[in-house]
Amino acid sequence: MEGNAIVEKTYAFSVRVVRVYQYLSAEKKEHVLSKQVLRCGTSIGANVDEAEGFPRQPRLSSRPAKDTIRILPA
Repeated sequence: MEGNAIVEKTYAFSVRVVRVYQYLSAEKKEHVLSKQVLRCGTSIGANVDEAEGFPRQPRLSSRPAKDTIRILPA
């Protein structure tokens, strides 16, 4: 898995999502939204890991990514 750009980027994204979750939970006391962000944001990496060897599977990761973006507007 080393050197795989998709795996590295999804890992970095998941780390950022966890930090957003921690901020929303601690500072804003927003627990429902923060849990949904955490679920969507970290499932991207899980789907990519699961898709290893299945060329069609990375498309499954796009749905949680879109859900996360929809939850967290710019």
